Amino acid sequence: MLHINDLTYRIEGRVLFDQATAAISDGWKVGFVGRNGTGKSTLLRLIRQEIHPDAGEVSLRKNRRIGGVEQEAPASSMSLLDTVLACDQERAALLAEAETATDPVRIAEIHTRLSDIDAHSAEARAGEILSGLGFSAEDQLRSCSEFSGGWRMRVALAGVLFAAPDLLLLDEPTNYLDLEGAMWLESYVKRYPYTVLIVSHDRDFLNRCATHILALENYKLTVSVGGYDAYERKRAEARAQALAFRSRQEAQRRHMQDFIDRFRAKASKAKQAQSRIKALEKMQTVAVPIEERVTPFNFKNPKPMAPPIVRLVEADLGYEEEKPVLRKVNLRLDQDDRIAILGPNGEGKSTLVKSIGGRLAPLAGNIYKHKKLDIAYFSQHQLDELKPKQSAYDHVRALMPDGTEAEVRSATAQLGFGFEKADTAVEKLSGGEKARLLLGLITFHGPHIIILDEPTNHLDIDSREALAVALNDYEGAVLLITHDAHLAEAVADRLWLVRGGAAKPFDGDIEDYRELVLEAGKTHGQGKPQAKAIDQRSASRQNSAAARSAISPLKKKADAEESRLEELNGILVRLDAALADPDLYVSNLPRATKLQKERAALVAAIARTEEAWLEALETYEKAKNEIA
Repeated sequence: MLHINDLTYRIEGRVLFDQATAAISDGWKVGFVGRNGTGKSTLLRLIRQEIHPDAGEVSLRKNRRIGGVEQEAPASSMSLLDTVLACDQERAALLAEAETATDPVRIAEIHTRLSDIDAHSAEARAGEILSGLGFSAEDQLRSCSEFSGGWRMRVALAGVLFAAPDLLLLDEPTNYLDLEGAMWLESYVKRYPYTVLIVSHDRDFLNRCATHILALENYKLTVSVGGYDAYERKRAEARAQALAFRSRQEAQRRHMQDFIDRFRAKASKAKQAQSRIKALEKMQTVAVPIEERVTPFNFKNPKPMAPPIVRLVEADLGYEEEKPVLRKVNLRLDQDDRIAILGPNGEGKSTLVKSIGGRLAPLAGNIYKHKKLDIAYFSQHQLDELKPKQSAYDHVRALMPDGTEAEVRSATAQLGFGFEKADTAVEKLSGGEKARLLLGLITFHGPHIIILDEPTNHLDIDSREALAVALNDYEGAVLLITHDAHLAEAVADRLWLVRGGAAKPFDGDIEDYRELVLEAGKTHGQGKPQAKAIDQRSASRQNSAAARSAISPLKKKADAEESRLEELNGILVRLDAALADPDLYVSNLPRATKLQKERAALVAAIARTEEAWLEALETYEKAKNEIA
């Protein structure tokens, strides 16, 4: 299908590809990964022949159609459905010709071809795609001009999916989708009958729909079988093997050099020494892949605050008095909460977090907050609030007006902007760097709540992992809206669902929600059966939640015994270290005797605690299996 042979390409002297080679076969679903700025989008342009390589070639099998989303659908008066239907150019041309054709033979050919391409079901197929991407039946009949740019990007995506090219190129398609849309696209890609090449930093998306991973690293391309996790394991194994071989090679090199140094001057050993010199010169050093370091995120921890820190009571939330987006919201937020907010776009997720963050006042009811509560709010739109002509150092200096030069530069470096980047103007930073800077600035003083509305759009996979680590280390509350299911699973321990004018806790995990979304999609348009399926699943989740709640005390008891056991073992380690000191028995024999008695009592206590822990754990496991 697609062959990349000895590809070399540079931009302004900077190498992106250096004799890179790869091959992609028909029907593969390929996830294209690599650090931001390494050249992934450039390769898509090379494949589309918008630009040409400095050397080598990118070739596609003859008569294969390429399709991709390059820009949003135009803001025209055409309906969404007609806009998508027009993307199948062959069908549109045949229908137009059928209106004017007079030759009976040609008319027959047109209708035969229309039948071959399944033209009669075109509207149903286009409607299904638009529905999966979040457009209701009513929306599909509205004109494109009524929708924002983000929604028109979805229309453009629907169009290219409907056209069904032989090679489908998708560049970060989930960035303009919500979690529900990403889940639907994932299932669609898995069923897609042709070849797909997807640039994505969404680990879960790649694990679920990719059959292969194309990786761009160190200017080279490699193809591996499986999803992203499989690729990451293979990369780690290859690096470990290379390091091990490199270590053995260096040991061999040192051994040969020692022999040369010792015997080069001795006539009896000169021949062997010369032989080793030649062997040493021929020995090629194994190249170990350079592992780029990801700068960690650092969020300053807040001072403890009595719970709850936020409470919504019978709150109506929205923008117009008579048209609340959410009604009668009753929710509570504590400082140790990690909450991911689920729900389709347009249902009110951003309205909810803006209200909690103080950007919207409640239309009715109350939102109670601790008097000294400090909230950090992040959304992609806020990137425009950064001052483009100022540097990261300048932005930090504004937060530390009395700080010394060294203190401000140290604080800037802690945000991920060291010597090379601290003085770079914001307008010259990448999207990921701007997001990192904004996250650092809004959390600079240790907020009690961090609200994140789609924080990952400009972050690569490794940076998303670093963000998850930082959020898990952070000791305040987190409210997260994201289309990245992996990040939500890694960070959140509670879920809120925003749908149908309501916001309430969701019983279950991300996997439960994924199944609910896909199940609802399968029954879309079936009215009551769909609602019944959702109600049944909701009842099932509630029963499961009640059962989990019933055995929660058993788990807490087992965890408490395990913690006690770890504490006692820690004391034992310290006692053994003290008793291992030979001077103790000479300088302070009474203390040594006392410590030995304490150790004997401690060992007995450890045995009792271990027995209690195992018994509690067995009781919990038995109860858990009974409700499984």
